[in-house]
Amino acid sequence: MPIVKMLNKKTGITYVYESESFWDKEKQQPRNRRKLIGKIDPVTGQIVPTGKSGRKASDDEHDLLGQVVEKKTEDSPVQPNLISVLDERNEEISTLKKKVRELESRCEHYEILIGRIRGILDNE
Repeated sequence: MPIVKMLNKKTGITYVYESESFWDKEKQQPRNRRKLIGKIDPVTGQIVPTGKSGRKASDDEHDLLGQVVEKKTEDSPVQPNLISVLDERNEEISTLKKKVRELESRCEHYEILIGRIRGILDNE
């Protein structure tokens, strides 16, 4: 059966459904049935299964990266490498922001040059 992704514009959450096409004899039209599989985790891009609404958390919890971790106890911290992963991501974001600023500056410079060239061509 095909898998359908639908974005909820209000919440920004993308839900994943299993779709089944069938013929409706009464209306003489094709119809679809959809069964909710889960939603897409925005951080990892993986499908996170959803259960009944209001379902209580299980013994395993998911961290920000979608990995299953044990519940935090006072003796053991949850995912000590998570901080290093987040630091790497923040560093990458800073680098990308710097590159975007540089490219925007170049674009402004080229737009000025194009305007000057158009002015010269219009005067001829």
